[in-house]
Amino acid sequence: MRRQQAFCGILGGRFHPRPMSDLSALRPRLDAGLHALQLPVEPLATRLLAYLELLARWNATYNLTAIRDPQQMLTLHLLDSLAIAPFVHGRVADIGSGAGLPGLVLALARPDIQVTSIESAGKKARFQREAVRVLGLANVSVLAERAEQAPRGEGFDCVLSRAFGSLAQFVRVGGHLLRDNGRLLAMKGVIPADEIAALPAGWTLVATRALAVPGLDAQRHLLEIERVSTDEGSRT
Repeated sequence: MRRQQAFCGILGGRFHPRPMSDLSALRPRLDAGLHALQLPVEPLATRLLAYLELLARWNATYNLTAIRDPQQMLTLHLLDSLAIAPFVHGRVADIGSGAGLPGLVLALARPDIQVTSIESAGKKARFQREAVRVLGLANVSVLAERAEQAPRGEGFDCVLSRAFGSLAQFVRVGGHLLRDNGRLLAMKGVIPADEIAALPAGWTLVATRALAVPGLDAQRHLLEIERVSTDEGSRT
């Protein structure tokens, strides 16, 4: 119950657009998926469908994502992103975020986190800013630049990647954004043993989490990667 209340938080936002009627047919599957993920149904489901409506409308013109079927978008965009909701905290950077996946979806479900969504493609960053405006996402900022050029600032607790590239590429592009003791979170399908073996010196895999995405008959894993501490490095 306590976890449910934490997720409910301040999901309100300043604007709740009605989802399109054709997307409303997704509501039973979305509700069931949220239940399976132990997330609150309302107002989250309404806001997720509003995001999906906006994405579908922009996608018709700007080709933001190759997935266009609403049923597939529900599973592969919304529920897949939400499967990692329990594992993010604090200040979160989502690099190569595309249409805001998973960053914007996580921000809807977790108003207690602060998300910086980093996307270099102008049309995708513009879509994200419009979604932030329409949905009243006060806990999201969007940077239209390459992740390797993004400023670290105070550093992030979590840096996310979804379908970004190899783990070595992820470390190279996003590692500088982490604060001390922060973690890189890589969303993967089958566990990539070869990528894990090829992690650059100074980085180590600290956790592998099997994810259950409602409605998806395929493997999903979240890999958590940390810098090797100086003391630990001196012992090796």
